[in-house]
Amino acid sequence: MNVRVKICGLKEPGHVDAAVEAGATYLGFNFFPKSPRYVDIPTAARLAENVPPGIAKVALTVNATDEELDAITGGAPFDMLQLHGSESPERVSEIRARYGLPVMKVLGVADASDFAGVEIYGKVADQLMIDAKPPKGALLPGGNGIAFDWRLVAKKYWPCPWMLAGGLTAANVAEAIRMTGTRQVDVSSGVESAPGVKDAALIRAFIAAAKGSSDL
Repeated sequence: MNVRVKICGLKEPGHVDAAVEAGATYLGFNFFPKSPRYVDIPTAARLAENVPPGIAKVALTVNATDEELDAITGGAPFDMLQLHGSESPERVSEIRARYGLPVMKVLGVADASDFAGVEIYGKVADQLMIDAKPPKGALLPGGNGIAFDWRLVAKKYWPCPWMLAGGLTAANVAEAIRMTGTRQVDVSSGVESAPGVKDAALIRAFIAAAKGSSDL
């Protein structure tokens, strides 16, 4: 099984290079100002310009307006939009039509009741990301380093491709892939030495562990 890896919240050229060299399929750039992983548009554009073809550059946004999305998509060559807020299915469809880019909708889960909207979003988004629901009062919608019960998504089949996120690290990603059967994983805080500070060695270790899971 070929596992695709997304390294999210990149801010430094060296970390982009490490992710590319280690075999990442997606590189995520965070445009949520409250996040320690936030980058402005000019910085993201500089980071994206040397990414080789075939590696998807993903813009992470949270309840972004059309004006904000216009600036992001017009300022850097992104391949995908990641919607990490409370965007409705109608809003997902609007964004997908307006920008002509694949859209990944993030859904936070904590228990089985949180899957009610998965089928609906799966029909309007190009991909889904199943993430751990942030704790009550959390400032960030993701990147909190929290995992959920992976048995909830074991061998799930939804209308579009999906990606597993939430509390993944080099130490547990192979087990998460084995338990869920996911073909795609996302990591941000799990490859950091401090909030918002990526570590090239951790990036390489995570990708190696994820891709090595197919040998288990």
